[in-house]
Amino acid sequence: MSEKIGSSSSGGGGGGGDDTSTTHATADVSSSCPYLDTINRTLLDFDFEPSCSITLESGPHVYGCMVCGKFFRGRGRSTPAYTHSVDTGHAVYVHLTRGTFHCLPDDYEVRDPSLADISAALHPTYTAADIAALDGNAALARDLFGRRYLPGFVGLNNLNKTDYINAVVQALAHVRPLRDYFLRLGGSDSLSSSGSATGGGAAVAQMKRKRSDKSSSSVGGTDPTLHSDLAQCFGDLIRKMWSDKRFKSTVDPHMFVQAVSVASRKRYHIGKQAEAGEFLAWLLHQLHVGLGGGRKAGSSIIHKVFQGTVEVTTRQRKKGSDDSQHDDNEEEDDRAGSDDEDTIKAKEEERERKKAEVVIEEKTTETHFLQLTLDIPEKPLFKDADGGLVIPQEPLVSVLRKFDGTSFSDAIGRGGVAQKRRYRLRKLPNYLVLHLTRFKRNEFTVEKNPTIVSFPIKNLDLSPYVMLPEGEKKRVPPTEEEVRAMSVKELKKLLAKHGRADVAESSVEKAELVTACVDFVTNSLPDMLADKYDLVANVTHHIPAEVGREEQRDLLQEGSYHCHVQHKGTGQWYDIQDLHVEETMPQLIGISESYVLIFEKKGLS
Repeated sequence: MSEKIGSSSSGGGGGGGDDTSTTHATADVSSSCPYLDTINRTLLDFDFEPSCSITLESGPHVYGCMVCGKFFRGRGRSTPAYTHSVDTGHAVYVHLTRGTFHCLPDDYEVRDPSLADISAALHPTYTAADIAALDGNAALARDLFGRRYLPGFVGLNNLNKTDYINAVVQALAHVRPLRDYFLRLGGSDSLSSSGSATGGGAAVAQMKRKRSDKSSSSVGGTDPTLHSDLAQCFGDLIRKMWSDKRFKSTVDPHMFVQAVSVASRKRYHIGKQAEAGEFLAWLLHQLHVGLGGGRKAGSSIIHKVFQGTVEVTTRQRKKGSDDSQHDDNEEEDDRAGSDDEDTIKAKEEERERKKAEVVIEEKTTETHFLQLTLDIPEKPLFKDADGGLVIPQEPLVSVLRKFDGTSFSDAIGRGGVAQKRRYRLRKLPNYLVLHLTRFKRNEFTVEKNPTIVSFPIKNLDLSPYVMLPEGEKKRVPPTEEEVRAMSVKELKKLLAKHGRADVAESSVEKAELVTACVDFVTNSLPDMLADKYDLVANVTHHIPAEVGREEQRDLLQEGSYHCHVQHKGTGQWYDIQDLHVEETMPQLIGISESYVLIFEKKGLS
């Protein structure tokens, strides 16, 4: 038993006023603990929300018992953690937010190299070298139970109809700039100043106060304490998915799903199926706001990765140009032989004249987008000779006709006004998200369009759909001589302009920077300027074979979501559905019932 000191007002605190009692400490906090051999790693699970198993309270001072795996609040006298240590003899605890280890009831901090694996499992951290080697790493990791898994391609637990969340997270986890951004944020600091997903009021208020104090030049900042709880939980989930030091081969997204439920006010909730495309659009906006982004283009990593520019031309009938509507309400006697026949004929002629004089108002605006929504044409289903349904197919080129820059499509504006809209793509993002609308709601149920949209896995050429403003010439890459004549500032500006500032950061000498720029300009930049894309992730929706034969079944609720992602190092594609991860052939991806597609511009990797 260590020497007693006075009433403690420092850190370890037990949350609230429970740590005002007398605590214990030692002069040498670096000494090892004699109870380390009682730790049972097979019972440790850090995927759950850090809340006390006795009081159900959550907060910054919750500790995990390293012997039984349960969570308790505080460590001072009269706190649940202290009581648990006295009653059961469990001595070693970890602070679930800071990652520090403590011995109770003596209450001294433990620092021992043998605890490094627990720290890595609790809060995975990544160096710049680790992040750079992720895509090329094909080595399988092993969990405590001997099961092998490939980091980044791990299954996510389905918490009851949360497969749409799992599929979207799997897709976003393989968008390289977004993944690297959250991996660089580190581990233990990411949750240090936030409350839990359910605790929220004070934490949100604190986050808002900190965000209001930051300078306008810090685009979201790199300080995770300025981020919303949803963004912090998302980053924590991404870091766990790519960790090779986990105690189990799967991940439970409990904290992220709870944060989603709170942020969406239970629009996306456990036990309630939803559309993955709508959830992705909502999540990208929430992450943008949660990372400190604003209306300015490029104000967050979300905008830098996914934001493009489109010109929208809207045509609609000008208000007040058609005054014949009141005539439709007048009673007309069109019986044969009536005295009003001449009047009726005159009114019809007047109405036709006014319709011909209707003024069409045209307005052109330029706006930004994070994803493009594509309408799949309705096609009839036919039965083959054996009575089975023949699913129609449609090439992606036909679906993209909406953005050809010439055709107008029907739309409904504000106030229910009928409009005609034409879309012209001005600038495509580095990562393009395509949302294929398969579901339509009516008063009774949700209908699904099963048409298969076929698309190429590599070299999707979208240059015919990009229309530059008048007078602007298509960009051409600089020559090698022009690159070698640039200054260091100009070279860095060139790389940053095309989203490859990481190349400049990895170069120390000017000669290295020039060599890297020449390699980028000659090998990667021509593909980037050509607007060619390779598939990164494909989210699909499947329904059981028997569903659809009974008209009362809801196809959205009965179906399930899959996600196809590729390992960049080996080129192998994987089909991930919740906890199931299996290899698949790329030929099967292009003919699946795709719902959300994420493409990467060639030359970025």
